[in-house]
Amino acid sequence: MKTILGVLLILLSFQTNNFAQNEEYQEEPEIFLIDAFCKPDSNRILIITYYSSYPVKSKVILENNYEYKVSDEFTELHKIRIDLSNLIFEDKQVDFIVKSIDSLGNEYTSETFDFDLPFEPNVIGGSNILTLCLFGSAVFLLPNPGLVVQNNKAEWSLTKEIPLLAFRKGYNYASSYISFELSYFNNFENKFNYRLGYKKIWEVKSIEFISVGLSGFTNFKNNSGFSPEVTIGLFKLYESFTIYGRYRYNYIFSSDYGIHEFYLGFYSGFFTIYL
Repeated sequence: MKTILGVLLILLSFQTNNFAQNEEYQEEPEIFLIDAFCKPDSNRILIITYYSSYPVKSKVILENNYEYKVSDEFTELHKIRIDLSNLIFEDKQVDFIVKSIDSLGNEYTSETFDFDLPFEPNVIGGSNILTLCLFGSAVFLLPNPGLVVQNNKAEWSLTKEIPLLAFRKGYNYASSYISFELSYFNNFENKFNYRLGYKKIWEVKSIEFISVGLSGFTNFKNNSGFSPEVTIGLFKLYESFTIYGRYRYNYIFSSDYGIHEFYLGFYSGFFTIYL
């Protein structure tokens, strides 16, 4: 009888120890990211929302540099708004992690998440910011050189494109945009054309993007028509400007001969309104 009682006491003690150990340990919480985005028209406010598998306190750390407290109380739903105006990043894709603390004081670190900056400024740190601004001004002011061909006559041309409205759905580029262009054709009877067009962009891994577009043009006198085009984004400069090649064919309502255009250009989101 004493032997049986001793065994029961040992088993009871073992169960009690296990219960105490389980009280001191919980499984690592799972972090379910709902969204992490920054609208271009929201004054650069980043919104991050996520769930945890059980109530925890949490904070987020951007690029292992900027730390923000999200939840002071134990909760499963976590949300924060962060002003990115004065932050400097090395790339448009920004990584971040979630650090959480459970009710027993255990700390956990989540997997790495990321979001894309929908604006161009402040993506390069240090003295490169001045270089970026100077280069951006030059890109905005300089026209794109090209070659125009009509009825076996070839001449040089200058074209300046300004994206006006962009529709943001892509990762590194807008999914599409509306632009205004002014073109000068050397030694042509109608030297100047004003153009308004719509461009659709598909991002491609091996290059930057492929785009097709359709635009209408006029010189407000006797020359007007429409133009289908195709553009290939070749490579980036300073992570903010993309050099592209474009071919466009101009159908002219008042002429039997259209105009072929070939030119190199710069694409940038500067001065663009995102929707």
